[in-house]
Amino acid sequence: METARANLLEEAVGVSKGGRVVVVEDCVETSGAFVLHHYLKRSLHPDSSDVVVFIAFAHPFSHYERILRKMVSSRLVINGREAREDGLLALYGEIEKAVEIYSSLEGSRTITIMIDDVSLMEVAANGSSNHVLDFLHYCYTLRAKYGCSFVTLNHEDIYSSANMLPLILQSEYLADVIIKAEPLATGLASDVHGQLTVLNKESVCDLGGGSISKVRNFHFRVKESYVDYFYPGTQT
Repeated sequence: METARANLLEEAVGVSKGGRVVVVEDCVETSGAFVLHHYLKRSLHPDSSDVVVFIAFAHPFSHYERILRKMVSSRLVINGREAREDGLLALYGEIEKAVEIYSSLEGSRTITIMIDDVSLMEVAANGSSNHVLDFLHYCYTLRAKYGCSFVTLNHEDIYSSANMLPLILQSEYLADVIIKAEPLATGLASDVHGQLTVLNKESVCDLGGGSISKVRNFHFRVKESYVDYFYPGTQT
């Protein structure tokens, strides 16, 4: 049932043979945390040998344990809150060490680095967006070296000042897939919690004289144990 309900998101995101960078953006009115949870379940289903290195800034470990406890695949949760004292450089050292260890093991597996969430990393960097950008670039190098995937959650609407804008623009530039969770343009609805816009740079439409990346837009409704994805007007 979960697979059937997630078809629209899966189709929009697609499948990549190598590592990819996925940026999830949300806002105060509409949380995108459920997309991060979807990627966790996608990477750590019971038959998978994949590995997730999860860096938690937004919540304590107990919050994620409820999601992870039924998953038997490998995962490593690094508490980003506790990493503040040593700074982002030490945090990157932990991530790099974990990726090196899992990459050296026998068998084929995909390693995914997840961060929840980038906006709270600035607290660890004492408010320096440049340090956060440096940290993200370090993580991107692991993609090139080990074929890792990289998934981040970020709050787009907090970057209103000019000095903060480069962080989200650079993240979008480096992303292969951008997923935006937004409120409905028509306002609140009891049966629809928001809309997702998925820009997949790896999937293009041929326009004859050129091509553009595919963009898909659909609604979602978050329930207790799953999320419904559907096109506007298709729910009764």
